[in-house]
Amino acid sequence: MGVLTFTDDIKSPVAASRLFKAMVLEADTLLPKIVPQAIRNVEVVEGNGGPGTIKQINFPEGSPFKYVKHRVDALDKENMTYAYTMVEGDALLGKLESISYELKLNSAPDGGSIGKNVSTYHTKPGVEIKEEEIKGGKNMAEGIFKAVEAYLLANPDA
Repeated sequence: MGVLTFTDDIKSPVAASRLFKAMVLEADTLLPKIVPQAIRNVEVVEGNGGPGTIKQINFPEGSPFKYVKHRVDALDKENMTYAYTMVEGDALLGKLESISYELKLNSAPDGGSIGKNVSTYHTKPGVEIKEEEIKGGKNMAEGIFKAVEAYLLANPDA
C-alpha cells in the first residue's frame, strides 16, 4: 500500500470559531444548503457525531460520484481540531483504501483564522496514484470551503 500526503494552509477572514462551527459542527445541515450542487445531504449512519460516528454524504444527480462514507476519528471543539477518514464510496476511485483528513484551525491576529489541513491517501496494494488523479477532489473541497466562507461573510449572524 502506498501513501501520499498533502498539507494545505488555510487562511480566512472569518473567525476560526465561526469557520469551525460551520465546517465541522453544523456541516451536516449547513453544507447541503450552501452547496446543493455539490452535496445533496448528509446522513448519520451510526453514532452520535463524536469519534466513531459514520456519516454518509450523498451527492446530487449529475455528480460524478454517488456517495462516500466518513468515519469521525477525532473531534476537539475547544482546540478546533477535527479528523475523519473516508472509508467507502465511489470517490475512492477504486484505487484507494481510504483518505484521512486532519483539520486544525487557529485564531489569526486580524480576527480571521489560519489553519492546516492534512490529507493522506492510502492506495490499495499494487496501485499507484498520481497527484493529477486526486486534483478533482481537492478542487471540490476547496470550492466548498470558499462557498462556506462567502456564506459566513455575507451572513455575519450565521
